[in-house]
Amino acid sequence: MATTIGMLDSGVGGLTILRAIREQLPGQPVVYLADQAHVPYGVRSLDEVRRFTKEITQFLIDQGAKLIVVACNTASVAALSYLRNEYPETPFVGMEPAVKPAAEQTKTGVVGVLATYATFQTEVYNSVKERFAKNVTVIQNHCPGLVNQIEKGDLTGFETRKILESALRPMVAQGIDTVVLGCTHYPFVIPLIEEIVGPKVRVIDPAPAIARQTQRLLMEHGWLSDGIIGSEIRLITTGNAQTIEKNLPLYLGYHLPVESIQWVDEKLG
Repeated sequence: MATTIGMLDSGVGGLTILRAIREQLPGQPVVYLADQAHVPYGVRSLDEVRRFTKEITQFLIDQGAKLIVVACNTASVAALSYLRNEYPETPFVGMEPAVKPAAEQTKTGVVGVLATYATFQTEVYNSVKERFAKNVTVIQNHCPGLVNQIEKGDLTGFETRKILESALRPMVAQGIDTVVLGCTHYPFVIPLIEEIVGPKVRVIDPAPAIARQTQRLLMEHGWLSDGIIGSEIRLITTGNAQTIEKNLPLYLGYHLPVESIQWVDEKLG
């Protein structure tokens, strides 16, 4: 029986990672939990994010997942080390803003980073920037409200465009040639980002690299399925299942049923 991958995010952002994993690893079953009761994680304390993600990790393991993808930048920087300590037998794949490749590839020496406010405050992000972008100008913007727009399924509307233009136009004026997407929600608006920044600015989507790392870990543990037929995908939300189900064609390009689960006294059940 093929090894199940567990995936977690505060909402639909991790579906950008699910798309890439599905493309790379069609034979691996996936259980994905969107914690929409608590979205966005970017405004929450480290302690809250750790509590939420520990409970979700335990739930995914109870559903048969052997490898966990923390498909959320905020959760990765806030809780990944903590989760690895709590579950030493479980391999985890986390997100790290792609500042290193951006710094290596920039020609102008100016790089833009879009991420949540919480990501920018963490030691993990600042350590990556310090190690790999010392000789590069990094311009940051946390795009207030963008995660909520994407959660609503508004990928091209006036408000979404306004948020992105406000973030990106000053970056373009300062000479960026690369934009790093440091939140898994943001790849859903890549077409709009590309329209705003123009063809000379490269946009780095983290999803393909995460899919490759997931594949490497599965191979390392002897868990890689040789199946080429799509295995089961279970989508579960702590929010409104009908809303996410209705918007799935926007996010994934196809329909799937969505299950619902509730938080009761800080436990999933």
